[in-house]
Amino acid sequence: MTTSESDSVRPAKPARRRSRRARAPKNGDATSSTRIDILKSAAKAFRRLGYHGATVETIAAALRMKKGNLYYYFKNKEEILFACHQYSLDRLLLLLDEVDRSGLAPAEKLRALIVATVHLILDELHGTALILELEALSTGHLKEVIARRDRFDHGVRNVLEEGVADGSFAPDDVKLRAFALLGAVNWIPRWFNPAGPATSNEIADRFADYLIAGLRPADDA
Repeated sequence: MTTSESDSVRPAKPARRRSRRARAPKNGDATSSTRIDILKSAAKAFRRLGYHGATVETIAAALRMKKGNLYYYFKNKEEILFACHQYSLDRLLLLLDEVDRSGLAPAEKLRALIVATVHLILDELHGTALILELEALSTGHLKEVIARRDRFDHGVRNVLEEGVADGSFAPDDVKLRAFALLGAVNWIPRWFNPAGPATSNEIADRFADYLIAGLRPADDA
């Protein structure tokens, strides 16, 4: 029987309705404003209560959302944690690519990376962008996050190497310098008080000044 004959004798089947879960955005795709709002709410909860202390109900309640509605966007809390990392790394890797193409001097490239990282971890995901509990991630998610974090780390090392090559930075172990630099920035949320006297803009600028000054050759310091 041909396709046309089959269509003429078989009643058309009603279109299958796709479930709400099937229409939800893919994991790690934090493009919708609602998903980003959920990530920000989760980051606040994780910072205040810790990953294990924060619940999906806590995250949803802060948004005046029912827990069931939150599951439209994320399957579980671990997926939210993974999305927080992905959102942060998406932003940082995009900036890294822009800096690579900018033609700026190494010190200016490094300043742009430091300032953007500080703003991301203090203003966008409220202190938890890059220091959320990695051990809570599933094996697959953990490998992906580490691989992307390594890419950003190597990008910072490349900028340091450029600075050493053109004399902007004193010769030294760029791997250790990158660890020290990123460690200092990532620790800021541990002590930063949003209600304190220093704004995130001031913190970003001062840290960029301090960290870059420490890289200069001795006669330029």
